Amino acid sequence: MKTGESKAITKGVCVSVKSFFVPERSDPEKNFYFFAYQIIIQNLSEIEVQLISRHWIISDANGRVEQVRGEGVIGEQPVLSPGEAFSYTSACPLSTPVGSMMGSYQMESADGAYFDAQVAAFTLALPQALN
Repeated sequence: MKTGESKAITKGVCVSVKSFFVPERSDPEKNFYFFAYQIIIQNLSEIEVQLISRHWIISDANGRVEQVRGEGVIGEQPVLSPGEAFSYTSACPLSTPVGSMMGSYQMESADGAYFDAQVAAFTLALPQALN
């Protein structure tokens, strides 16, 4: 996988991420770097699952760590039948040109069980920052 990408499978829920720098929304002279990321959540299991909440751990190059928790994603709590996928794009501003994100989605399966689908760590970086 390339820098800025990650993939993890937890109990049949596959979470793939691809991040990218958004120069038109950034202002490096003011230490403001805007990154977007696309998430694809696939239900590879044989039971329906619903995304209930999210937990992100966001780190910048200065060692600052922020945790973000909330219900759903982009205002939704998608239900995924076996074989279905849900994708969305979101964003994260940083004060450094390099950082990372990782986290999890709390899922509820049709049988009432809860589990955390992992989001493997992925890099947020200016295209030339890690060459």
